[in-house]
Amino acid sequence: MSSALSATHFHNEEAAYAYVEARIWPEGPVCPHCGGVDRISKMQGKSTRVGVYKCYQCRKPFTVKIGTIFEDSKVAMHIWLQAMYLIAGSKKGISSNQLHRTLGVTLKTAWFMSHRIREAMRSDDTTMFGGEGGIVEVDETFIGKLKGVEKKRAFHHKMKVLALVDRTTGKARTMVIDDVRAETLMPIVKDNVRAETRIMTDEHSGYRSIKDHFSAHGTTSHGRGEYVNATDRTIHSNTVEGYFSIFKRGMKGVYQFCGEQHLHRYLAEFEFRYNNRIALGCNDADRADALLSGIIGKRLTYAQSSARV
Repeated sequence: MSSALSATHFHNEEAAYAYVEARIWPEGPVCPHCGGVDRISKMQGKSTRVGVYKCYQCRKPFTVKIGTIFEDSKVAMHIWLQAMYLIAGSKKGISSNQLHRTLGVTLKTAWFMSHRIREAMRSDDTTMFGGEGGIVEVDETFIGKLKGVEKKRAFHHKMKVLALVDRTTGKARTMVIDDVRAETLMPIVKDNVRAETRIMTDEHSGYRSIKDHFSAHGTTSHGRGEYVNATDRTIHSNTVEGYFSIFKRGMKGVYQFCGEQHLHRYLAEFEFRYNNRIALGCNDADRADALLSGIIGKRLTYAQSSARV
């Protein structure tokens, strides 16, 4: 049995470019400068870089890298594809140190590649969750530590994350939040979930008014050891709790530390893998291809990746 990473596009630069081009330009090359699709030819010659085309409408050369997370990167395309496959296929993530050792790039390069790949994983989907009597679970969690914030009360000094999981589609949506007050939580839930949905939460007071905006609200009291309602077994938030379990095992066991300015990208990574998991019919190869479809228009510079948000 051969390894998935033995495929030609993971080791040959021309094959790697051809693999990416077939997915980014399914109908042929498109000039990123003028948008032209006619009068484009591939440049040939021993001194010509791999994957270079020239548009004879605007007279400019280009590659499939322009306008993507690969732009201005000196890392070979086949190394990028290896990194993307490894990150997309690792359920709890893969550290920059591990990528550095596996791919033979510097630690700084591995770190930057990881963040560019996480940016490609970020979803632009704004489809509303739930509807037609469906069930959406909502929960919040705390992780890491906010820089410069002293511990005054439980979780005050930690970063906060909100997650929604649609039981019908099996998809999750996550976001960094400032606090867990009702004034913060309720607008987010209302913006992402249809009104005819049944909402499931724990006993947190921030969800107290949720019944006024949705068709039903089921709660369980974790403080009393209740995780599934004894009368109605559909009332629980175990699915979203399971999502957070995977997220925290990855963040604490693999990444170990995450600055506040990067948390939204780590959330995008775990959300992407969850929404493209085996249970939803996506294997590792499908997940890597889905990741490639997200590379366009998400260029990330080193200064941007290091800046606080």
